[in-house]
Amino acid sequence: MTHPSEQLEGTPLIAPSSIEHPLYDSIVDACRTVFDPEIPVNIYDLGLVYTIEISDENAVKVIMTLTAPGCPVAGEMPGWIIEAVEPVAGVKEVDVELTWEPPWGMEMMSDEARLELGFM
Repeated sequence: MTHPSEQLEGTPLIAPSSIEHPLYDSIVDACRTVFDPEIPVNIYDLGLVYTIEISDENAVKVIMTLTAPGCPVAGEMPGWIIEAVEPVAGVKEVDVELTWEPPWGMEMMSDEARLELGFM
């Protein structure tokens, strides 16, 4: 039995992003141009983008979720991300993977998103 203060080791729920890669900030900026049509906040600040993985060959893999599995744009949003990220100078290809683990929650929003939505 573990105590609440003990840390369990293992695979993190959200894979780390390639934050040290020179293209990372430009890809984040591109993700910020995509908005959830039901919420007036970009998907990055909304916390829907979990991981931005960039290979040495500049292939980009975005792992993201949606606010709910029944989201009406579930089939379209990955394409919106591809359309936003592909034009970034240096990007060779873009793959978007939808995941439901961990489920999205309001605590994943940035402070800017919370402020925009009136939660702060």
